[in-house]
Amino acid sequence: MAKCFVCNKGTTFGNLVSHSIRRVGRTWKPNLRRVKIDDNGTSKTVYVCSRCLRSNKIKRAI
Repeated sequence: MAKCFVCNKGTTFGNLVSHSIRRVGRTWKPNLRRVKIDDNGTSKTVYVCSRCLRSNKIKRAI
């Protein structure tokens, strides 16, 4: 579910590194919004990241 419909951006994994260089695993999730889009005349609800919404990469349904 945590994946953008347009750019396929998903959860990434990495390490949180403290000042004493101890490493703890953590995740970064994309900023997803649930929006209705117009897909060839039909409207459907998908998850789109905020960057794709801001740059108008989709056509929103009315």
